[in-house]
Amino acid sequence: MQELIARAKELLADGTVVRVLGWKAGDLPYNPEAAYFETAESLDEFVYNGFCGQNLSKMMIEASKLEGKTLVCLKPCDTYSFNQLIKEHRVDREKAYIIGVGCKGKLDVEKLRKMGIKGIQSISGAELTDDCEELNISTIYGDKTVAYKDAMLERCHVCKGKEHMIYDEIIGESKDTKDADRFAEVEKIEKMSPEERFAFFQKELSKCIRCNACRNACPACSCRKCVFDSNKFDSAQKANVDSFEEKMFHIIRAFHVAGRCTDCGECSRVCPQGIPLHLFNRKFIKDIDTFYGEYQAGADAESKGPLTSFTFDDVEPGVVAERG
Repeated sequence: MQELIARAKELLADGTVVRVLGWKAGDLPYNPEAAYFETAESLDEFVYNGFCGQNLSKMMIEASKLEGKTLVCLKPCDTYSFNQLIKEHRVDREKAYIIGVGCKGKLDVEKLRKMGIKGIQSISGAELTDDCEELNISTIYGDKTVAYKDAMLERCHVCKGKEHMIYDEIIGESKDTKDADRFAEVEKIEKMSPEERFAFFQKELSKCIRCNACRNACPACSCRKCVFDSNKFDSAQKANVDSFEEKMFHIIRAFHVAGRCTDCGECSRVCPQGIPLHLFNRKFIKDIDTFYGEYQAGADAESKGPLTSFTFDDVEPGVVAERG
């Protein structure tokens, strides 16, 4: 991390950038938060560890409107989102200096809680310079040791790879974390009967409190005016008692980002209710791969997506219907 801070200070000092977008410590050891740093002194508060899971790409939409260039720290998976935003003309590449930061998998405090670990005071073993094999956790009830991989976010177990898709320079080593099939959970749901699928999503989506955290964190949700904020419709309500609207909010949002979602997993990471929202998007990704050939949104900043282009080899609507 010190190498990253030192480089950021150099780029601020020589005028290459006028601000740095990264993370600072939050009020709890597992809760760092996104922050801007505009002076060398302020960078003393900069942190980067296993809990810095937030995808900073979306914040570059507003940063692109500011004067001067912004240094932004992007993990490998974040760079897919940044590329997609370039493709959609939502960020200005010339306003960004991208440092690709190494990643050894990001951590999920909810997994620690499910292990019965509470009252956390400090955590070691999650720094970029660590081997990230083991977490040593100090709690008010005593010390605990946990395997790093057992506390990783779901998205890290199905990682797209540790290669940065876009960057100006790279700092820090990465570590392969993939140990599961990306579409295994989707296929499990596909094998359910219609009644079982409905019951599954009814149970999950009934937890929704319409806090809009998923929408606000999603890099693909970048409309200047969101349909769900319109005061012309009841959809602007927060906690709807109508179960139909509970479902439709997430289904419509999934349709809106279809073909553009990079599967960054932010929607599920920020959900305070623990709803696996990424499964909707991953189902669309799986179907797009089946119908149009394998495609990864954000793998580059130029090509057209399968839903915004046409070829004579595209499947016909009737064929899609036959496939279910």
